[in-house]
Amino acid sequence: MRFLAIRARQSATHEVVSFAASVEQIKAIAAIDRVRRDADGSLHGFQRPMVANHIREIRDYLQRPDAVMPNAIVLAFTEGITVTERDSCSVEIEIDVSGGPVGVVVDGQQRLTALGGLSSGDFQLLVSALICKDQDELRRQFILVNNTSPLPKSLIYELLPGVEGLPRRMTSRSRAAHIVEMLNFDNRSSLRGQIKQHTNPQGVISDTALQRMVMNSLSDGYCRTVIDSHDGPEKCFLAISEFFLAVQQVFDEAWVGHNPRSSRLVHSTGLISMGYVMDQLCSAGAPLAPLFKLGLKKLEGKTSWTAGQGDWHFQSGVRPWNGIQNLHQDIHVLTDYLTRLLRRADGI
Repeated sequence: MRFLAIRARQSATHEVVSFAASVEQIKAIAAIDRVRRDADGSLHGFQRPMVANHIREIRDYLQRPDAVMPNAIVLAFTEGITVTERDSCSVEIEIDVSGGPVGVVVDGQQRLTALGGLSSGDFQLLVSALICKDQDELRRQFILVNNTSPLPKSLIYELLPGVEGLPRRMTSRSRAAHIVEMLNFDNRSSLRGQIKQHTNPQGVISDTALQRMVMNSLSDGYCRTVIDSHDGPEKCFLAISEFFLAVQQVFDEAWVGHNPRSSRLVHSTGLISMGYVMDQLCSAGAPLAPLFKLGLKKLEGKTSWTAGQGDWHFQSGVRPWNGIQNLHQDIHVLTDYLTRLLRRADGI
């Protein structure tokens, strides 16, 4: 398939061209690569699942005779595309579709899907095509393009592990996302399958809450002491997995069968606060489940994770079991309460 296009001179290592194409032509040259995992837990694709309501709204609008769609669909290619210069700014692009679509949709999947359900033979869309050197570069560009758009941050975070060359501000989040990915999909993990992600929607535990817990430990806890050593992420993963194995054994009545609405232990506030408990217990010995279990038993009978366990008796006053929320102040109050109990039990 051939298109006349305009080339924008931007990065010296990428080519960016823009052209007009029908929905049928776009679907012939590019596919929507939805995020998913294989049987081994490896991540493939990057696009979020379809949002039915959003697609319906777009489709309702496009049925109007005066409908326009000025925003470009963004595609990316790593192969199968040839660019031939015509003059200083215009080019001809040729895309080999003999084996099927060779590009992927980076932005605009909902618009493209909405148009696909209409008889839109003469309706053309603007297309911006980015030519990348490989799949790693394609995924990096997807993250950077969508990081400022209303794409779910949790999907961006799930894609971070394994992507190099990201801004420094994303480094800590990328490390945490990688460790959480291991916790959710590694066969050795005590949390395997329990973390809710785009590729594991049946999970219960918030992935962003666990990432925040890991980031806290990377900043000033056990993970900070080992992350830069040999197999640092592996050591962090094993410690966290061992800790939550002990948590599930000691507080099984507040964990098994619960969700964040029925138990504050699996709520973001409880998970983040328990991360500080883990770091405190790590300072007293090896990060192994039996030792974590000994430490956690010091909290038995003094927590109110669920409705049947009474109220929280904090220094600042009494609160109902569900009176703590995912707020910085509440996390601080719960963390102070739990770690203070441990220090008091140890005579500190």
